[in-house]
Amino acid sequence: MKFPKRYLIVLLTFVSTCVCYIERVGFSIAYTVAADAAGINQSSKGTILSTFYYGYACSQVPGGWAAQKIGGRQVLLLSFVLWSSTCFLVPLDPNRVTILVVARLLVGVAQGFIFPSIHTVLAQWVPPHERSRSVSLTTSGMYLGAAMGMLVLPSLVKFRGPQSVFIAEAALGVIWSFFWFKYATDPPRSEHQKATATGFGESLLPTKASQKIKVENGGTTARTSEIPWKRILASRPVWAIVVNNFTFHYALYVLMNWLPTYFELGLQLSLQEMGSSKMLPYFNMFIFSNIGGVLADHLITKRIMSVTKTRKFLNTVGFVVSSLALMALPIFRTSAGAIFCSSVALGFLALGRAGFAVNHMDIAPKYAGIVMGVSNTAGTLAGIIGVDMTGKLLEAAKAEYSDLSSPESWRTVFVIPGLLCVFSSFIFLLFSTGERIFD
Repeated sequence: MKFPKRYLIVLLTFVSTCVCYIERVGFSIAYTVAADAAGINQSSKGTILSTFYYGYACSQVPGGWAAQKIGGRQVLLLSFVLWSSTCFLVPLDPNRVTILVVARLLVGVAQGFIFPSIHTVLAQWVPPHERSRSVSLTTSGMYLGAAMGMLVLPSLVKFRGPQSVFIAEAALGVIWSFFWFKYATDPPRSEHQKATATGFGESLLPTKASQKIKVENGGTTARTSEIPWKRILASRPVWAIVVNNFTFHYALYVLMNWLPTYFELGLQLSLQEMGSSKMLPYFNMFIFSNIGGVLADHLITKRIMSVTKTRKFLNTVGFVVSSLALMALPIFRTSAGAIFCSSVALGFLALGRAGFAVNHMDIAPKYAGIVMGVSNTAGTLAGIIGVDMTGKLLEAAKAEYSDLSSPESWRTVFVIPGLLCVFSSFIFLLFSTGERIFD
């Protein structure tokens, strides 16, 4: 049997998110080692680590617009070329703050185009009954990348130095770009009448405002590409996605950027000596993300639940369980306990993505990249706020408790995302829908 082209597209987008998160985790690990050696304090570290998200926030909505107008395939390739080049050219020196800030801003801007582009590409290629597992597989690449980064990169830093991480990340970006350029295409011009009705295929490709299309009586009519910005920004289901995207990324970015510090300063553990156990929280995200996608498609295709009920069910279960694990995390003072709690928290967060994160393509398949850009802007603001504020919270805790080894020093850090999970799951229950509301 011929391997369907859409499967290759999904596989390549999966690898793209994997490579992106290797880069993000890699910078956190490499910069932490270099900054600690240079005597940089926690607040300053938080500022540098959060700089990426300022650039990332600025390019989310423009990324969705560019993917809608130019094409997600082309924008995705350009993004990879830009951030890979920046990683290759910039030296990692904690004392050269201006260069690091500019570099992280550029990488953030470039990577900000990635997820709106991916959602645009998947909306074009993937039929509705495969969307949950396709999006879940693609986004699970983030977690596999983070797991691989946590497993491999500390040793690379130890033996080759922090700068070697930048070179390795740039090489991965270039290799992926080659394969995407060689194998990725736009979907073929479909003659299947259901393609347009169900919201996928050639009908979702970028169009010019003056483009003409055939109608049933043999005539032609202008095909508009106007984006309904006011309706999108005033939509309650869109805002339900936005709120949950904010919470998801607040919890994810705080853990991704500060979990290495929690292990080393909060629990007095060495990342190198922890071995493969430190990758388990992210590997758990990879597993649970795909479980959520397969389960969601099963519930929908077997008519066990409607699309709306499926999204709400998985989102609620994922976020509520994650909330409990986050708030319990400081109680566990052993390596095994901390790994277990963080694995449960991140795993069920990933399960929840089968709710809110696929909902873009349910409600607005034609504008999936735009809605993703809007909601991911909120997720990026969560990174800016959460990562930077966590550094300040830890500086205040260090002043109060003299060090960061006590559970009290970290309680507020983990309670905040825990409470946000409860709040956002309630909002999603109230306002979300699985029905298409934008044609």
